Amino acid sequence: MAVQAVLVAPDETTLLLSSPTRNPGGAWQVVSGALEAGETVLNGTLREASEELGGDVRVRPLGTIHAQTFHYDENVQYMIAIYYLLAYEGGEIQPGDDMQGSQYRWWSLAELEDEHVKVDVPPGQKWILQRAVELYRLWKDHDIELQLPDL
Repeated sequence: MAVQAVLVAPDETTLLLSSPTRNPGGAWQVVSGALEAGETVLNGTLREASEELGGDVRVRPLGTIHAQTFHYDENVQYMIAIYYLLAYEGGEIQPGDDMQGSQYRWWSLAELEDEHVKVDVPPGQKWILQRAVELYRLWKDHDIELQLPDL
């Protein structure tokens, strides 16, 4: 199972990364990775965000945006991807783990509408980022008390 963390800031911009090794064509993507054995979707999403964005980044989980299957490779024909919305609450972004050396940028929805902006979320589905911002508007002020197991 793949987890996808979509970070939205208070100004309603979305954080995307571009990795020279994972996206050699210059495409931008959300934080993503594989769920590890025994992890919940939320724990895996928070772990991936910490690994790929640095330990100083503070986020608040808001909820699931979308789930879908996709073709992964010849060994794993299909995988499930779950997109989880995280509210960005501060901290310096320092791409690490397998995103080390990546560029990062906060994008407005208007900027993402440009057909020349390559976004791998998955290809052709930029609407997921629009849904993230819409749900952020609905959920950002709700205090959700989560009981997270120790990571």
